[in-house]
Amino acid sequence: MTLMLDHPAGTTAPRFRAFGPRQIDDIARRYGLDPALRDGVALLAQVLPFRTNEYVLDELVDWTRPAEDPMFRLVFPQRGMLAAEDERALEELVRSGAGRAEINGLVQRIRAGLNPHPSGQREYNVPVHQGERLPGLQHKYRETVLYFPTQGQSCHSYCTYCFRWAQFVGDPALRFAAPNPRQLVSYLHDHPEVSDVLVTGGDPMVMSTERLRGHLEPLLDVGSVDTIRIGTKSLAYWPHRYVGDADADELLRLFERIVATGKQVAVMAHFTHPRELQTPVVTAALRRIRATGAVVYCQAPMVAHVNDQADTWARLWRAELAAGAVPYYMFVERDTGPYDYFKVPLARAVEIFHAAYRTLPGLARTVRGPVMSTTPGKVVVDGVESGPNGRYFLLRLLQARNPALVGRPFRAHYDTSAAWLSDLELAPDVPQDIRQAVRP
Repeated sequence: MTLMLDHPAGTTAPRFRAFGPRQIDDIARRYGLDPALRDGVALLAQVLPFRTNEYVLDELVDWTRPAEDPMFRLVFPQRGMLAAEDERALEELVRSGAGRAEINGLVQRIRAGLNPHPSGQREYNVPVHQGERLPGLQHKYRETVLYFPTQGQSCHSYCTYCFRWAQFVGDPALRFAAPNPRQLVSYLHDHPEVSDVLVTGGDPMVMSTERLRGHLEPLLDVGSVDTIRIGTKSLAYWPHRYVGDADADELLRLFERIVATGKQVAVMAHFTHPRELQTPVVTAALRRIRATGAVVYCQAPMVAHVNDQADTWARLWRAELAAGAVPYYMFVERDTGPYDYFKVPLARAVEIFHAAYRTLPGLARTVRGPVMSTTPGKVVVDGVESGPNGRYFLLRLLQARNPALVGRPFRAHYDTSAAWLSDLELAPDVPQDIRQAVRP
């Protein structure tokens, strides 16, 4: 099959330009940002990663009400996202005229308290092969290996809630990164149980097609690998990557070639809010990706101040389905970074999920949630049970570090304030093997 590379009428090919902390004043002048908001962004961007681009600024943010706008909150670090004492200490130090070294010291201490690698990623997920740790890989679930190419450890724009924020703060000791796929391929040959490779970051789609090809093509010779997944927010933050970029056509031909070998390409798209699906260029991008034979799955966490309403999720999932993508996961915000600002209690999250889910047509009911990506595995909150002994969360391991636990249900006492697995008290009837996995 030869891919017909259609270029939608009216689409242009803008050049990607990133904006970071040094451009905050420029953004404030250009879009009329209130000085108080501008000062908060500049302060918090010293701790939390900040990067965006003109597509996000021009097409996604509502500049008539940025303080209340979910897309502004999603992209711009701002007051309230750090603990009050940390924010106050940072502001006082900056205002005192302290030197860069002293400010950096405080920034590092604040970051260290933000749980930079949640759910045992460094302790339990990094595999050892031939006596050597492979810091560019994670292997948590039997069938799936995560691969972090060094050149893909950035994004077109950063999310303020990102659980991988530690990849972007310039500290090599905190990063997962592999310079090339040599160790990955060797590891896969010795682990034929792995059928899926998830190329992730950061965002692998920040790489040129030529560079991405260098990471993907070696996987075509690994017979046990059936699916190459690409974790990306680019469809939301820079859909021109698939439509107008200089090597967009080349990228799609790469997808088509991989599909032609008999392997599946799964684009794991990250859409957080329905506004991200409302521009003509993202519609064109999704159509062009699907024309290659690749499939698109959609996932995002529920985060306070951005998408913690049932109607928002219902509109998001319907928009994904209308674009030919598959609603896949609603995640629970991980316990890292500005967690207290973004977390949603599990009791509320399950109510929102079911309220949105009930409105969906059957084809959109592929979505699962709310799901916690915890140390033992992916735990879904299926619902709430009431009985003579009280109320319980009904939980289930959708995926598990120990494959024998996959699909196993268990219960925890209902708690309106609990927002993560570690906040829950397990019910007395939880089987011992699950109890040991959940409470090691």
